[in-house]
Amino acid sequence: MPHSSSATDRSRHRPQWWAELTLIVMVYAAYSGGRLLARGDVPAAVDHGLAILRIEKALFLNAEHPLNRLFTSTPALGIPADFAYASLHYVVTPAVLVWVFRRRPAGYRAARTWLMLATLLGLIGFTLLPTCPPRLLEAGHGFVDTMAQYSSYGWWGAEASAPRGLGGMTNQYAAMPSLHVGWALWCGVMLWRHARTPLVRWLGLAYPLVITVVVMGTANHYFLDAVAGAAVMAAGALMTRPALRAADRIRQAAAGLAVPSRTSPAPRPSPIVSSGCETSAGERFPGQRTRTSTSSADDTPATAR
Repeated sequence: MPHSSSATDRSRHRPQWWAELTLIVMVYAAYSGGRLLARGDVPAAVDHGLAILRIEKALFLNAEHPLNRLFTSTPALGIPADFAYASLHYVVTPAVLVWVFRRRPAGYRAARTWLMLATLLGLIGFTLLPTCPPRLLEAGHGFVDTMAQYSSYGWWGAEASAPRGLGGMTNQYAAMPSLHVGWALWCGVMLWRHARTPLVRWLGLAYPLVITVVVMGTANHYFLDAVAGAAVMAAGALMTRPALRAADRIRQAAAGLAVPSRTSPAPRPSPIVSSGCETSAGERFPGQRTRTSTSSADDTPATAR
């Protein structure tokens, strides 16, 4: 019986899968199209990238150089890192979303809203701050594009992590913030919060840390890009509850407009032709009297004239 009750609760709270799939596809299509439309001029993107690099060096946060040299000189690290960068955000993020949908339906709506809000905030960042990733800086800055170095091992080309020949379908200057790190952080929080086994929870903790190392070692992001990705996810988390309340109010208002207003029915016309008038004995036309207004004396027949 408890199992049946739990199943009933899950089915009650779980949204319709087809509606969720449609919504997610629409948001991701808008995100992908927005990335392409957000292509800024390359000189400005390069300037932004160099400015980030200078800030990191001033704060002793420049971990990209040693990690990139390690991945470049060690194929056993660089090749798996390239595979991870090119594929995991396409696989793990949807898998965790489906897992929450099936196993934690009561928390799914908030989790989905958080992910979408943070993604849209990231799109705003791409638009306002186009940034050249380290791998696209001039060689004199000391970075090697591991995706290009190990491209013969994977499906990607030298232009980006997209499949060969499709590099033009992505915005290579959408580096700030790093949504690779942001989405990985979201997955980690979901696994840590909802997983039942300690192993899965610890994997959720390790996943965003590993992705942060991967994006820097492959020279696809700066450390501050990763920090910005985490900040975007934090902002999305703060916006989730107000967004859900606003959506509920809109839904209730729409439901109220759809239900016709209930007003008191109009009085039906009296089926009596005389409309309550009576004709006394001996009268040819009905007098303007009703049953309620006649006295008991009037009930006596009048004398014929």
